[in-house]
Amino acid sequence: MTDRAIRNLAHLRRSASTARVLNLLMVQKEHGLEPEWMASPLFHTPVLNRALIIKHRLRRNELDAFRARRQVATKIIIPIDTADLKSGGRYIFVGQRNFDRMMREAFGLETGHPDLNTLALIDALPSLDPFLLREQLRRSGIEPAACYLSISEGDLTRMLQFVESEVRPLVTLSLGGNDGDAASIRRLADKILSNIPGDRMEELQRTLQLRPEEYQEGIFCWKGFLYYKWVLASLADEVTAVADAVRTARPIGRPDRTAREYLDRGRHVLGDRILEVREDAARTLRIYDDAYADLTLDARPGGFRDFLLRAPRLFTSLGEQLGAIQHVVSFWRFRFAPGAPPVGVEELIDVFMDFETGLAGRDEDADPFILAA
Repeated sequence: MTDRAIRNLAHLRRSASTARVLNLLMVQKEHGLEPEWMASPLFHTPVLNRALIIKHRLRRNELDAFRARRQVATKIIIPIDTADLKSGGRYIFVGQRNFDRMMREAFGLETGHPDLNTLALIDALPSLDPFLLREQLRRSGIEPAACYLSISEGDLTRMLQFVESEVRPLVTLSLGGNDGDAASIRRLADKILSNIPGDRMEELQRTLQLRPEEYQEGIFCWKGFLYYKWVLASLADEVTAVADAVRTARPIGRPDRTAREYLDRGRHVLGDRILEVREDAARTLRIYDDAYADLTLDARPGGFRDFLLRAPRLFTSLGEQLGAIQHVVSFWRFRFAPGAPPVGVEELIDVFMDFETGLAGRDEDADPFILAA
């Protein structure tokens, strides 16, 4: 790893997990003596259970590590010294060429090991958002301790209330145009959020004429769209505030000419890019909104059926967009909170480079104004 990458790893050690980072080392440090952590680990291999899992946007020189083209990969970082992350770490991309052989040599994991299955499930998601990661694992019968995927009761309650408001038109439609009562709306919202089978959901499958596997995958992605719609609405003010803060961020210390030019350009480009990615995510969500309106307002199920069939691909794109935004907002909230130590020149450059890479478009190179490490 380069010196700059090592410094970034040290920053990750101090930060909480985000939609882009699953910090299992911090989970182990904070909860490793708790019975639930020991009884229900995310990974059965101890060294993996102390790793840092990162959704990493691939750079041009990393694309050949994979047989199929992809923009985002799941990166497993194993620190060399968990007490001093400045010593760096070893990393492997999930699904890279010779992945099975490398996991066998590095961790003794043979094909079919449950930890490889868990990594594949994590890799299939566009982000590491704890709500969606929990649901993805549950679909395969994996229930790690709650400390791995911390979701506050307040967020769960607000999410349920949001879903109830979203499904009200569907309940009304299923009742022949009569407004659904609160209990009916709550039951349908619970079924959507928990994958509980029920007659209303089965009726929807028959109406949409989808095969069971198409329907189940589409419903999971629909849940993701509902969740991301809630996330985008809840982050609206913070996204604007962070974009404004990026444009005015100043480090302590005196930057040299190259660093000053990079930071001056970075403030402008990143501030604009944060807002552009938010609008890209909003446009993707409008595809769902239009299809749902076809179903519930115009009684035309064809559009919503087409949406569910397209949903897995759209979900990936949307997850990458919102995962990048969530990471920017949550890391900025953590690192630049009131009372936090001031940021030096090199650290601010690291932060800008990290944000710029994560926010790069699917068809863009990730280094339009990169400062060499």
